[in-house]
Amino acid sequence: MTKDRETPAPTTKRDAQVTRPEVAAFLERVRSLPPATASGQRGRLVFALDATMSRQPTWDSACVLQAEMFREAAAAGGLDIQLLYFRGLNECRASGWVSQSEKLAELMSRIDCRGGHTQIGKVLSHAQNESAKQKVQALVFVGDAMEEPIDDLCAAAGKLGLLGIPVFMFQEGGDDVAENAYREIARLTKGAYCRFDTGAAHELGELLRAVAAYAAGGMKALKNLSGRQGSAAQKLLAQLR
Repeated sequence: MTKDRETPAPTTKRDAQVTRPEVAAFLERVRSLPPATASGQRGRLVFALDATMSRQPTWDSACVLQAEMFREAAAAGGLDIQLLYFRGLNECRASGWVSQSEKLAELMSRIDCRGGHTQIGKVLSHAQNESAKQKVQALVFVGDAMEEPIDDLCAAAGKLGLLGIPVFMFQEGGDDVAENAYREIARLTKGAYCRFDTGAAHELGELLRAVAAYAAGGMKALKNLSGRQGSAAQKLLAQLR
């Protein structure tokens, strides 16, 4: 795994749509994230992206959502995020751990999509290696495909499950092969799966911000977020009471 101080071209805002049952399932799993405030240490979240060419048409929209999540994490306080992406011919890069939302947005703005196959196995292994250095609270992955041996991915996901690292798998589009793999990874890690489509990213954005707020600041941060924006954060808060 190589470190990258660079990182997709600037983005424009669109909308995306998340199906209600999947939102409910996602929120059900998010409540298990251990808030950083419980231990007095900063939370750590790996945010991984498929930056292969198939995601180019909707990359701008995704980047806007991800930048909003970074900003919410910074507002909640206590959360460090590492940006990880793969693209091209076996290129898989990770940034350093960053707490400033502006820095994360800057890294995002310098990534562009390039043709290549998925490298989800590397993403899962990377999260395991990072947690061996210092506990990682969660892994979030956003992608649209899966082109690897499913058994290998399940083995890697199982290791994360044993370490207590939930993986939250966001699928763009409706590829059946990807859905089956993403669901299994989420199940094995006690994480969550959620599918979204281009055209209504608002609710997905709320879910990302709710994850960031809770991972960073626990119930207090989530209550503050709920008071400001409602919807997904309120649903999550209701389940945590």
